[in-house]
Amino acid sequence: MTVKIYYDADCPERLGERVAILGYGSQGHAHAQNLRDSGEDVRVGLHAQSRSRAKAERHGLRVLDVAEAVAEADLVTVLTPDVGQAELYRSQIEPHLRPGMMLMFAHGFSIHFGQIQPPADVDVAMIAPKAPGHLVRGTYLEGSGTPALLAVHRDASGRALQRALAYARALGAGRAGILETTFKDETETDLFGEQSVLCGGVSHLITAGFETLVDAGYPPELAYFECLHEMKLIVDLMYRGGLGFMRYSVSDTAEYGDYVSGPRIIDGHVRQAMRQVLREIQDGSFAERWIDENRAQGQSNFLRMRQEHAAHQLEVVGERLRGMMTWLEPRTQDD
Repeated sequence: MTVKIYYDADCPERLGERVAILGYGSQGHAHAQNLRDSGEDVRVGLHAQSRSRAKAERHGLRVLDVAEAVAEADLVTVLTPDVGQAELYRSQIEPHLRPGMMLMFAHGFSIHFGQIQPPADVDVAMIAPKAPGHLVRGTYLEGSGTPALLAVHRDASGRALQRALAYARALGAGRAGILETTFKDETETDLFGEQSVLCGGVSHLITAGFETLVDAGYPPELAYFECLHEMKLIVDLMYRGGLGFMRYSVSDTAEYGDYVSGPRIIDGHVRQAMRQVLREIQDGSFAERWIDENRAQGQSNFLRMRQEHAAHQLEVVGERLRGMMTWLEPRTQDD
């Protein structure tokens, strides 16, 4: 199956509609500023107590309360956290939707799992940049862009695809490539990638490697460098040229160890666990668990796990070592 890819030449030159960006976090700040700099009519919708209001205003954007921003717009992009979107939709968005408007997302969670069900006379689409917001903004300023996924869930106007393409072009995604997909495929593959490889897989693999070396009596500083610090070097090689370029770039000893020891770590049991993770994403049980964690549990388990992992020896040692390497420009969550 071949994925269709659009570029600037395939997109309308201008969106030409009033856009409301709801949220001003990682993605929100990039969408709002990029669209504004592309000549689109942008306003940012934030609740009255939002700490982001002052930041958005410093960036030269017009900031309104969420309901006011929606009422004023033709196209509304929801860029707030997944689990709060349903309540935001019911209270601040839905009462102000009009026939012919477009509702946009950067992730399919709320639509795919039925948390938001827009009226039949509203276009529903998604532009999901495949990069964090600071790269979406930074590459735009450099004159390039980051790839993005595009999906149309409902085409009430008959122009939903063209509107989404115009939005993607204004975001800068048409410079790198806009890949057509569905809300289902984007949501399920995104969640799986995060949980099994990019976040859950990598972080727990690093932690397990660190603990194995420390438990065997090696200095934690050495374990940190071998299992976490050097990860960036390897990932950068993969990013530029795939696994083959990484294997070409490392020593023959490292490459041989990759072939003979990698399958012993990522074995049949791991693959079986990955398939189970995917099934729980596909059948909605992960979404139900995450929604319940936020609604009924008040994020108590989530916050407990965050605190436990933040206090791990790997993090304590790493923060001290990074503080000695000023050339890294080390960052903390407070930054």
